[in-house]
Amino acid sequence: MYGHVAKLAEEIKKGADSVEGVEVKLWQVPETLPEEVLGKMGAASKSDVPIIKPSDLTEADGFLFGFPTRFGMMAAQFKAFLDATGGLWGTQQLAGKPAGIFYSTASQGGGQETTALTAITQLVHHGMIFVPIGYTFGAGMFEMEQVKGGSPYGAGTYAGDGTRQPTDLELAQAFHQGKYFSGIAKKFEGTA
Repeated sequence: MYGHVAKLAEEIKKGADSVEGVEVKLWQVPETLPEEVLGKMGAASKSDVPIIKPSDLTEADGFLFGFPTRFGMMAAQFKAFLDATGGLWGTQQLAGKPAGIFYSTASQGGGQETTALTAITQLVHHGMIFVPIGYTFGAGMFEMEQVKGGSPYGAGTYAGDGTRQPTDLELAQAFHQGKYFSGIAKKFEGTA
């Protein structure tokens, strides 16, 4: 909506790209809201990142899914995309692939952990292997002097009314998640 998840995704990509032998692609899910509604909400212009189709998921060795939060769960646009993966579920084409998540909420009480918990069910039904970052971000996980999104489930940011941008610490956690996840995904790839 306002570009917060996109900023985290770009930083995650940098972290993932720092791992030798990893190729990263950014995608965005199709928008489901009419332009008129997006305009009234003050939504940012869509980026030139390609729109993903469910079949594109079969090409990947792993996934980091990012989405904004709506009422403590992933936004409807992302849920609609995952709902369209029923054919992949039926043939278990995503089973055994590592997957992680990251997110943006409006406020500290906006559901960063509930969004993660409710998103995991999507991964489980596909048989994907959830890869959280845990406390591998070290001291950054225990930061108390500044507001910081994210949790052991994944990187995160707070958007406020849409004008607050991800902080350097939140971007550092996103970079870490990309790098950490890529290392795990490479291990999975080597065992296939």
